[in-house]
Amino acid sequence: MNLPTKLTVFRLFLTVVIITLLCFPFYDVGINFPTFTVSGVMIELEYVIAGGIFILASFTDFLDGYLARKNNQVTDLGKMLDAIADKVLVDSILIILAVHGFINVIIPVIIVLRDIVVDAIKMDSASKGRVVAAIGSGKLKTACLMIGIVLTFFYNLPFELIKINVAEILLYIAAVLSIVSAVQYFNANKKLKTEINNYGQ
Repeated sequence: MNLPTKLTVFRLFLTVVIITLLCFPFYDVGINFPTFTVSGVMIELEYVIAGGIFILASFTDFLDGYLARKNNQVTDLGKMLDAIADKVLVDSILIILAVHGFINVIIPVIIVLRDIVVDAIKMDSASKGRVVAAIGSGKLKTACLMIGIVLTFFYNLPFELIKINVAEILLYIAAVLSIVSAVQYFNANKKLKTEINNYGQ
């Protein structure tokens, strides 16, 4: 197992740590995380810690891809684990944040469904030896999503001080872009199929 793949596995481990931190009933075993107030905003320490771990996990996502390309260490195992780690990290956290009332439940519903659709399109293309290129709206969606999640973990600070919910705005934008990019992936795959069929004729 090369270094990029080890970083991907480490990201999966960090995801488990975040899920445990946010879901385990620590109060039942006598552990209570402190809360504190910043300029009138009540903050629970476990979410701040989870946010820090999420930032670290997100950085490993960038780093493993960079190292794999730089050192020519791209492998099928690495690509598979990377895709799994990305979905597990983001989708599980979105679901938890929705359950805990931090975000609207429609956001994880749209994001998860979009991932299912796009992954199915990519699998269909790959099975026929075709590759659907990455789409700009998908990259922008990911950027909005990651920043929105980080801001949510940190209670939308510092924007909360001026009463602008940037975290929520970014997550809604990410949800809209998820729909847009899914449609674009579908059309790109459909166009690619048509071109190949015409070439075959």
